[in-house]
Amino acid sequence: MNDEMQSALWEENVPLMREGVHKTLRDRAYAAASPDRPVFPRREDVFTAMRLTSLAATKVVIIGQDPYFNEHPGIGPEAHGLAFSVRHGVPMPPSLRNILQEINNSLYNGEPVSCDTDLTRWAEQGVLLLNASLTVEKKKPNSHVSLGWHHLTDNIIETISQKKEGVVFMLWGAFAQKKAALIEESRHLILATSHPSPLSAHRGFLGSGIFVRCNEYLKKQGKDEIVW
Repeated sequence: MNDEMQSALWEENVPLMREGVHKTLRDRAYAAASPDRPVFPRREDVFTAMRLTSLAATKVVIIGQDPYFNEHPGIGPEAHGLAFSVRHGVPMPPSLRNILQEINNSLYNGEPVSCDTDLTRWAEQGVLLLNASLTVEKKKPNSHVSLGWHHLTDNIIETISQKKEGVVFMLWGAFAQKKAALIEESRHLILATSHPSPLSAHRGFLGSGIFVRCNEYLKKQGKDEIVW
């Protein structure tokens, strides 16, 4: 299935996307962008998560808060439309380092098997890497929090909960855990831990076995496990 068809399926099923709200928000986000005030990710990358992971293919949802707001000279922005992910060649953010550490410790006996910072491979297996806000200004965290993205992404989460069965929702940290109210827990699995940032990873994320528990649930559902 090509990118356009996958995106169209989201647009057919998510009420606010059916109304074109996502395109209005994208246009609003980049209206004031300039070389001095860049907006991340690049405009063409805003909906990458949904282009790579169709609604039909979604098995796991990982919810982030904001796109990465840093940019590296000669390399480009960290954000590329997938929560927690950075492209090859971009320095690894601390949260992603802790995510990969937990995967390698819990699934691969501490061996550095999962090292690729570009999480496209997860998205292509049905892991929707969804930030609550899909854009941000450079060096200004939460700068687009009032733009309206949260209404859209909440609607996406609600649609997945209502139209799918047996999806794993990973809610890392207090912000993501508020999204539990949008999810029908009787139909899905919610896995909540602390956030993987260095400030909180040791309060529950590291050692949680969250990726092992996710795969065990998928296997019981008769679904392919994620190769993390």
